[in-house]
Amino acid sequence: MKKLITLSLIAAATGFSNLAVSAAEFGSAAEARAMLEKTISAVKADKAAALTQIAKGENGFRDRDLYPFCGGPDGNFTAHPSLTGKSMKDLMSKTGEPIGAKLYQAAKEGGIAEVPYMWPRPGTTEPVQKLSYVTKFGDQVCAVGYYK
Repeated sequence: MKKLITLSLIAAATGFSNLAVSAAEFGSAAEARAMLEKTISAVKADKAAALTQIAKGENGFRDRDLYPFCGGPDGNFTAHPSLTGKSMKDLMSKTGEPIGAKLYQAAKEGGIAEVPYMWPRPGTTEPVQKLSYVTKFGDQVCAVGYYK
C-alpha cells in the first residue's frame, strides 16, 4: 500500500510539473495586455523604430506565442511578423470570420477592447480560441492576442 501511495504521489507531481511547463510555453492574458501597453508606449515615443522592432519581433516584442501587430489608417498592417503591408482590415479567419474588421471596429482611442476569434497557434494550422486586446492611438490600431 505504501508503495502504491508513493507511486501515486510521484505520478501526481509529474503531472502537475508537466502542466506547469505546458502553461509556461504560452503567453497569458496579463502578459498580452502588458505587451500591448509596451507597444503603445514604444509607438508613441518613436513610431518608425517601434513598428520596425514589432515587425521583426525585436526588443521584447516577441514572447513565445505573444506578439503585437498594428495597422494604419489605410487598413494595412504597419507591423506584423509576417503580414506587414498586407490588409489587416480584410483579414479573415479560416471559418470566414472578419477578424480585421472586428479589430478596427472595436479599437477606440484611450481604451482597450477584447476581440475573440479563432486563429491557429504559430506553427500550426488548426484554429483555436484566441482573444486579442486592441486599442487605437493616433493613426494606429494595435493589438496583442493570446490563446485560451
